[in-house]
Amino acid sequence: MKIVELKIMRGPNYWSIKHPKIIVLKLDLEDLQDVLTNEVPQLPQKLQKLFPGMVKHRSSVGTEGGFFRLVREGTSLSKVVQHIALELQTMAGMESGYGRRYAANDPGMDWVVFSYQQERAGEYAAEAAVRIAEALAKGERVSVIQDIAKLHQIREDEYFGPSTEAIIQEAVSRNIPYIQNKKSGYIHLGYGVNQQRMQAAMTNKTSFFGVECAGDKNTTKLILDEAGIPVPQGSIVYNAAELEKAVEELGYPLVTKPLDGNQGKGASIYIQHWKDALKGLAEAQRFSEAVMVEQFIEGADYRLLVIDGKFIAGAKRTPAMVTGDGQSTIRQLVNAVNKDPRRGVGHEKALTHIKIDKITRGILREKGLTLQSVLPEGETLYLKNTANLSTGGTATDVTDIVHPYNVLMAERIAGIVGLDICGIDVMTSDIAIPLPETRGAVIEVNAAPGLRMHISPTEGLPRNVADPIINMMFPYGCPSRIPIIAVTGTNGKTTTTRLIAHMLKFKGHKVGYTTTDGIYIQDRKIIKGDTTGSFSSEFVLKDPTVNYAVLECARGGLLRSGLAFTQCDIGIVTNVSDDHLGLKDINTVEEMAEVKAVIPKTVCASGYAILNADDDLVYNMANGLRCKVALFSMDENNARIRDHIAKGGLAAVFEDGYISIFKNTYKIRVDRVADVPLTFGGRAIFNIQNVLAATLAGYISHLEIGEIKTALRTFIPSAEMTPGRMNLFQLPKYDVLIDYAHNTAGMLAISDFINKVQAHHKIGIVAGIGDRRDEDTREVGRIAAEVFDEIIIRQDTDLRGSSGKKINSLLKEGIFLVKPELEPKEINQEMRALAYALEYAPEGAFITLFAENIPEAVKLVESFRIIQHRKQATDQLS
Repeated sequence: MKIVELKIMRGPNYWSIKHPKIIVLKLDLEDLQDVLTNEVPQLPQKLQKLFPGMVKHRSSVGTEGGFFRLVREGTSLSKVVQHIALELQTMAGMESGYGRRYAANDPGMDWVVFSYQQERAGEYAAEAAVRIAEALAKGERVSVIQDIAKLHQIREDEYFGPSTEAIIQEAVSRNIPYIQNKKSGYIHLGYGVNQQRMQAAMTNKTSFFGVECAGDKNTTKLILDEAGIPVPQGSIVYNAAELEKAVEELGYPLVTKPLDGNQGKGASIYIQHWKDALKGLAEAQRFSEAVMVEQFIEGADYRLLVIDGKFIAGAKRTPAMVTGDGQSTIRQLVNAVNKDPRRGVGHEKALTHIKIDKITRGILREKGLTLQSVLPEGETLYLKNTANLSTGGTATDVTDIVHPYNVLMAERIAGIVGLDICGIDVMTSDIAIPLPETRGAVIEVNAAPGLRMHISPTEGLPRNVADPIINMMFPYGCPSRIPIIAVTGTNGKTTTTRLIAHMLKFKGHKVGYTTTDGIYIQDRKIIKGDTTGSFSSEFVLKDPTVNYAVLECARGGLLRSGLAFTQCDIGIVTNVSDDHLGLKDINTVEEMAEVKAVIPKTVCASGYAILNADDDLVYNMANGLRCKVALFSMDENNARIRDHIAKGGLAAVFEDGYISIFKNTYKIRVDRVADVPLTFGGRAIFNIQNVLAATLAGYISHLEIGEIKTALRTFIPSAEMTPGRMNLFQLPKYDVLIDYAHNTAGMLAISDFINKVQAHHKIGIVAGIGDRRDEDTREVGRIAAEVFDEIIIRQDTDLRGSSGKKINSLLKEGIFLVKPELEPKEINQEMRALAYALEYAPEGAFITLFAENIPEAVKLVESFRIIQHRKQATDQLS
């Protein structure tokens, strides 16, 4: 059993729209392909022993224990892989409940699909599940302890953290999208110009001054003292001599902590002896050369949380501790506490396991205890110097009993320091009494305070502290999204995308768009290359200058990682044909249609799916959609259009030479097709279809008819505006057409145009693509032979696993089916092939290059244009 392919889906995809975060495995069952689970001795018992939680797996049976019932009755081992992968993640604190198993087209192979929380954990779970399932099938002994430990570690490394997680969950509940920037650690909430950014409990609204002030504990103390806030007396020391002087001035007990520390790291409390003071200095200087020495304030540790200037929550924090029973050792007491189901590894659960570390052992030594010591019944032993939850501490909610004086004090502190989200640490005997009356003090002010103690207190009422944070970032009525138009289909995607972007720019929008030649922000190419996948979409959605996104979404990205967004406002499908079949397990045009259908399925309920009514597969995508549907057609008498309009639908139609919008019983004529440059006087039929789709998108996006008309007339097909899409160059001797068409549907569309061109000699420069089916390559040759008088065969730089000899041979087979007498010329390098045609083409010829390298091809044609113009001028002078 082995993994043939593993893909990580990060958004809506071919496999699932509802569950965007899934792992997709192509699994070769090898010699186990015919083995069913009921043929493996003791498999249900072994699985239940290793994974007792699997009893909750309902599987297709739909009841608890359903999966085990399937195993007993007999199912594929790939189904076992699916459930092991899910349960491994659950056991490591990452519950992921969705999974499916499908038979692949290849014999002996299955697709296994399951959800994940953390990508790397999902990958590891997949590999571990295959290894464990195979071992169980072969009767080998299996242990999952190391796998669970590894997954725990991955979770801690990759997990957002409880504060970030809470804020993201609150955002998602309000339909605010988010994008994680893994390199920087930032989270983008919202899109484009409406986005806000955050990292833990720190936002882009958090002032640099506030963070710097809170990070310098001495400065903070001085500012608060000046404002009448009770603070402990203290000083900064750098060495033992300065420490000794501070001890003399302040007296015992003392606290030492790094000047710019956080989360209690390096802090030592209740120091009563010089020896312990030196230890405290050394511990603090592990984190900061400058060490704060302060009077120890008697009382309990409280955290007050202020958000956007308002007190939100309070919690009493207690360090990790055990209570003696007169019989158990300290180690046994710790183990008993750690069995609390609320405790887990790191931030896995509401509480964290107590670890016996260097600090704990030091505390025990000071008290003359060891881990084998037995505490008297009722005696409490604190195991840490600080009350942080990350070290095993607990929290009790006290929000409702905080005295109004202390509430005002906390709000004043947040304002004084200048923090939008502020955590204030207070030591006092009773938070329900004004701080001066208890002789308590403010110990510390924290930027980016942890929220876990308020979200999941050990005792008391949980507080949704993420709610006011989101309210601050996105006040009521403030948008978080920008409109998204997603474009897919076999042909016409890039032209349609560019035309829509042009329309929106004409309207005054700041548009970001993606195409097969690059990412554009406000018409400036920022990234070069085929940018039609999820990374490119995210790039646009994260850009803070963009207020409208038009995203070309190709087959490859949809199958590789899914979409970058969970919903769009307009989804366009231009057409579906038999291109790219045989790749990524998509073998039929119907399956390809399912891939493209991801786009309309993600359109929001108030949005529109714009579908080609002339294409059966595209038209059928309307079935079951939750959004509104708009149709376009080249035939105003199309029964589908008439039925759609009769029901009050919206459509765009090519009728009587016009681009027209049909709405209810009204016909709105936008412009004459012959006056739209993109249609080349109406000869480029395929571009009329693109114009229809774009016109609908513009109309739905609230452009006036006059604005749409002007945009259509000012969109001039050229190497600058539409690189590689019907780039027509008129040279003195002949005309040259450069187009990116690389599949049979595209070539047929271009051929239809070329057939209408008046030229006595038509030359075509064509190539096959290495990873296409043989019949597809032959068809390219056949189409070329039907339209061209002379054919030059070139080759792509990347042959995609095939050989140039084979590709050329298949092309010639197709050519000879139509014109057996034609002798195509083979010039492998694209620029040499084009140069040959430009050099030797007869006057009045029409040259067509189906290009790979558009920019270089354009440069070469332009250079020949200059040469011919110069020669023409010279001839006229002579």
